Amino acid sequence: MTEMLNDVFGQDTRTKAQQLIARYPQSRSALLPMLHLVQSVEGFVSQDGIRFCAEQLELTTAEVSAVATFYTMYKRKPCGEHLVSVCTNTLCAALGGDAIYARLKEELGSDGKPLGHEQTSEDGKVTLEHAECLAACDLGPVLQVNYEYFDNQDPDTASDLVAKLRAGERPAPTRGAPLTDFKQAELQLAGFFEGRDLDVAGPSAAKETLRGNTVAQDRGWSAPVMPDGVLPPVPEKKK
Repeated sequence: MTEMLNDVFGQDTRTKAQQLIARYPQSRSALLPMLHLVQSVEGFVSQDGIRFCAEQLELTTAEVSAVATFYTMYKRKPCGEHLVSVCTNTLCAALGGDAIYARLKEELGSDGKPLGHEQTSEDGKVTLEHAECLAACDLGPVLQVNYEYFDNQDPDTASDLVAKLRAGERPAPTRGAPLTDFKQAELQLAGFFEGRDLDVAGPSAAKETLRGNTVAQDRGWSAPVMPDGVLPPVPEKKK
C-alpha cells in the first residue's frame, strides 16, 4: 500500500506534510490542513488520501474519515478546475440565489439533465454546489469561485461568469485574491503560497460592509471609553 501511495503523493507532498506537522505541538492537529494538501494533489479526498493522512499523523483511517466526511470543504468526488459555490441560504435565496443555482444547474447539465449538487460539468471545468451562508449577506446574492467572492449576482451575471470560466478565462473576483484553480486554492488553504504571497493585498472589504463605520466617522460617533481595568456593569437579573 505504501508503494501505491508513493505514486500518488510524491516526495514534495510528503515534505509539505512534515512541515505541517512541525507547526503544531500535537501532530494530529495538522489533520485539517493536511486534508487540504491532499485535495491540492488529487482534487478531492480519496481513500488513498485518507490513508496518506493516517500514515503521516499516526491516526487510524476511521479517525481521518470522520473528519473528512464532517466538513463540506473536503470533497469525496473529484472536483473540476473550478468549484462554484452558490449561496442558497435564506437571504441570498430570497434575493435570487435559488434562481442563480437553478440557472447554472440547467446550463452546466447535459443531455437535458440538470447538473446536481457537487457534480461536475462534462468538460471538467466546473463543479457546482449550493452552499449555506457565505457570510456576505450585505452583498447578496453571492457566489464563490474557489472560495473567492463574486458579489451582487443575478442569473445573467452568474451565467456569464461560468461561461468565461469554461472558456479558460479567470475573471477578477469582487473581493479577494486573483483566481487560480481549485487545486491551487487548496494548496493555499493548506498554508503554502508558493509565489502568491501578494494575494493578501487583494481587495477584502466592500463599502456596504463598512457603511456603519463610515456613518460613525462622518457624524463623529465613537464608542464610550471605559476606565482602565473597569468592566461595564452587568445588569441584574429580574426576579
